[in-house]
Amino acid sequence: MIEQDTIKLLRECDSGIKMGVSAIDEVMDYVKSQKLRESLQKSMKENEELKNDLQQLLVDYHDEGKDPDPMAKGMSWIKTNVKLKMNKSDSVVADLITDGCNMGVKSLNRYLNQYTAADKKSRDLARRIIGTEERLAFEIREFL
Repeated sequence: MIEQDTIKLLRECDSGIKMGVSAIDEVMDYVKSQKLRESLQKSMKENEELKNDLQQLLVDYHDEGKDPDPMAKGMSWIKTNVKLKMNKSDSVVADLITDGCNMGVKSLNRYLNQYTAADKKSRDLARRIIGTEERLAFEIREFL
């Protein structure tokens, strides 16, 4: 049970990080504020470090990870592009990223509660990802 819950949690973490990095990538060309850009770049760097730790855990468990759900990714892309075509402001960027962070925090907390038998390293990694998302949402509030 421990191994199954661990792999399932790691897969969801993998999918979430990929989704978050993709979302930040999509909005970067629209960012005007240097401070907002730096917050997003810092988050990208943190996500890359988390991704490296995650990949090592996935290798340890002989798993490939998980890509984001294509439907969710497509809907996110549509929402992002429609909103930014209508209003190319830092406020819209901050709103989109905050929504994504909140969704990530909610989802990962749900998976932590669901996969209670996951090993400590995986649970700690999920909590670190949650912390990164919460910090980014807090840092960019001033742009909402």
